[in-house]
Amino acid sequence: MAQTDNPFLDGVAKAFTDAAGMAQGLRAEIDTFVRQRLERLVADMDFVPREEFEAVKAMAAKAREENESLAARLAKLEGKQA
Repeated sequence: MAQTDNPFLDGVAKAFTDAAGMAQGLRAEIDTFVRQRLERLVADMDFVPREEFEAVKAMAAKAREENESLAARLAKLEGKQA
């Protein structure tokens, strides 16, 4: 801000400049606090990473296919023995 010959206006300008700096610092602190709280909340919820979920999903699909194949094979074998 430009300096004026009026000490009152200089004081008001300095106060606004200081308030803007404090507000910016306060916002940074709030952002950091909120980010930390959200990270803790997510960590406490025991979320599974996407890669792990997809791997287990693929394993379950494969097991289901094998189970259906074995069930059909068993039915065929039981039909031959009867």
